[in-house]
Amino acid sequence: MPRGGPNGGDGGDGGDVVMVADSELITLLDLRYQKQYRAGRGEHGRGKDQYGKRGEDRMIAVPVGTVIRDAGTGEMLADLTSAGTRVVVAAGGKGGKGNAHFVSSINRSPRYAQSGLPGEERELDIELKLMADVGIVGLPNAGKSTLIGAISAARPKIADYPFTTLVPNLGVVSHEEGKAFVVADIPGLIEGAHRGEGLGHKFLRHVSRTSLLVHLLDASGVREEGPLANWVAVNRELELFDPGLARKPQIVVANKIDLPEGRAGAAMLEKLLVSSPHRVCAISAVTGEGVRELKRLIGSELEKARTERGEDRVAAGL
Repeated sequence: MPRGGPNGGDGGDGGDVVMVADSELITLLDLRYQKQYRAGRGEHGRGKDQYGKRGEDRMIAVPVGTVIRDAGTGEMLADLTSAGTRVVVAAGGKGGKGNAHFVSSINRSPRYAQSGLPGEERELDIELKLMADVGIVGLPNAGKSTLIGAISAARPKIADYPFTTLVPNLGVVSHEEGKAFVVADIPGLIEGAHRGEGLGHKFLRHVSRTSLLVHLLDASGVREEGPLANWVAVNRELELFDPGLARKPQIVVANKIDLPEGRAGAAMLEKLLVSSPHRVCAISAVTGEGVRELKRLIGSELEKARTERGEDRVAAGL
């Protein structure tokens, strides 16, 4: 400004791209249809010492349980495990400096400014892992959907053909007054699932958050020549997908004891696994026999697992 000195204000910073966990969302469907997100740019500085306004942040709502990784490096940026948690996935650039910023005792009238810096650009890999305390695993038609329907208010589709369940089902189970846990059935798990066979490879990641596995077996299919074949096959798939899954506490549940061959098979399994560290429970998900005892056992094992981890909460997220 003639005879008035420098009066060029600074430019505003760019806005950030922020992801926030929203308990109302259950899928990442919105991100499928919009691939690019851009925050607002900062305003230019102006004369009369007017500083530019900061650009608006771009907020992206995602479900609780979303895992965010850098697509280039594979680095995990955030694991949004509780509602309201937010993370800046791309920071805005710094605003430039106007000439008024550079005034000093030896430079009373600077005639230069500084350009701003660009914001971050980042490509992300985003996946959703269900928030469940207990994961029900087993071969198709073992009765996983029937069981989750028997112990909770969930009403999954149930039919007598394999791969009836195409998405994981979640249910909240009350096992004592004031105590509850969240259970998820993991569909489509067959031998070779870790290589992409069946549907299990799409859903095995959901088991990683669980504290306990309920391994459901069709006891009516147990035979003398290979009574533990199905149990061994599923455990192998869990280990091949993620060795940590095979180390999780596990309850082996022999289902379909309402059938004579199922009751005989359950007794055989109990004898074979008597020296195993896994607890064995016999039930009928159809008639409800043994289901109440199973809920108590799951609750007890969860309490034990949380005590070992130093947790006091009864059920995460409840």
